[in-house]
Amino acid sequence: MAEHIMKLHPGPFAKIKDGSKTIELRLYDEKRRRISVGDTIQFVNTEDPADMVCLRVRDLFVFDSFDELYKHLPLMECGYSAEDIHTASPIDMEVYYSKEEQKQYGVIGIQIAPL
Repeated sequence: MAEHIMKLHPGPFAKIKDGSKTIELRLYDEKRRRISVGDTIQFVNTEDPADMVCLRVRDLFVFDSFDELYKHLPLMECGYSAEDIHTASPIDMEVYYSKEEQKQYGVIGIQIAPL
């Protein structure tokens, strides 16, 4: 089992820390391909590196694109709330990852749970 470190913006970090977000969405690049079920991930708040939370990888969901991921995973577990679920769109992820990157690497939903 390995330990990984991922940086998160304060909003998603807070949702992971309070348990309302249980699936982290990322590009399935070389770094993420090393993650296995049972590994731990230490999430670090980008605005306060001393603010961290360590969680265990429960499951991995790999898709060709966020379009596919959004059709198959429960978006409330991916960080959306009752207030914004009706506007949830795979386009939201293009702020972080371009269509070209998604096509090159694919994407992953990393299901996490407390240690």
